Amino acid sequence: MEEGGNQTTVTEFILLGFGDLPALPILLFLVLLAIYIVTMAGNLLIIALVMTDQHLHTPMYFFLGNLSFLESCYSSAILPRLLAGLLTGNRTISVVGCMTQFFFFCFLATTECYLLAAMAYDRYLAICKPLHYGTRMNGRLCLQLAAGCWISGFLPCTLMMSFMSQLVFCGSNEMDHFFCDYAPMLKLSCSDTSLLTLVLYVFSFLDAVSPFLLTVTSYVCVINTILRIPSSTGRQKTFSTCSSHLIIVALFYGTIMIVYMLPKSNTLKALNKVFSVIYTVLTPLANPLIYSLRNREVKEALQNMGRK
Repeated sequence: MEEGGNQTTVTEFILLGFGDLPALPILLFLVLLAIYIVTMAGNLLIIALVMTDQHLHTPMYFFLGNLSFLESCYSSAILPRLLAGLLTGNRTISVVGCMTQFFFFCFLATTECYLLAAMAYDRYLAICKPLHYGTRMNGRLCLQLAAGCWISGFLPCTLMMSFMSQLVFCGSNEMDHFFCDYAPMLKLSCSDTSLLTLVLYVFSFLDAVSPFLLTVTSYVCVINTILRIPSSTGRQKTFSTCSSHLIIVALFYGTIMIVYMLPKSNTLKALNKVFSVIYTVLTPLANPLIYSLRNREVKEALQNMGRK
């Protein structure tokens, strides 16, 4: 900390993390390390399969490859710092380091919202407009959608960071979280955060609620189309092409809504860390597991790679 006038300027934070579980740091470290290794290996394997197997050179798997790359980066923005803190006991992080971690978390989480919407739109075209799917969802549109997702995640978070970089932190430097999120950071700031809070609400609506509504709308149309298929075998086969994506969407958005949108009652506040673990740690792990275990084409590609 640095003395500035009559107040102490904070230059580093202490991430309390799971400080209420002091007896379990080694066990927690081993569990999270195993999750990180499986997450990275699984997502990198899916990227390799999508790139090398000709049968997976389709729009659906192009977006899945993007999602797997994103999940690898997403895990790497959160878990290594958490693992280092559990192993060494050093839970301090500089203000600049905290801002950097939040930027990558914000950028990747926002990009995931748009990417999940793009994947839902792909399934909408494939199931609801099958005769036009091949001409509409061409390689050029896939590249444009993917680039749009990444740019739509990068630009608003860059603008948000220009506001957050002006914050001054003083007083307590203990952050009751296991990574740098905006709410705990704003709580420790002694600056006027009213404008930043307004900007956060606007961006949250544009970059989280809007893609969510697009995703829901796409799947309402998809499910409506599936229910009109006369044979139960046809319904089951068609639904299987989008069920894996639906699970990821439900897991990701369900926990984010609980953490960020529900009132901060004492009960929910105590559970916030648990739900935060789900969307920051378990969702990237679930992506390769769900797609590899539930998807016949991915399993066949894996077998082909094994034979080669």
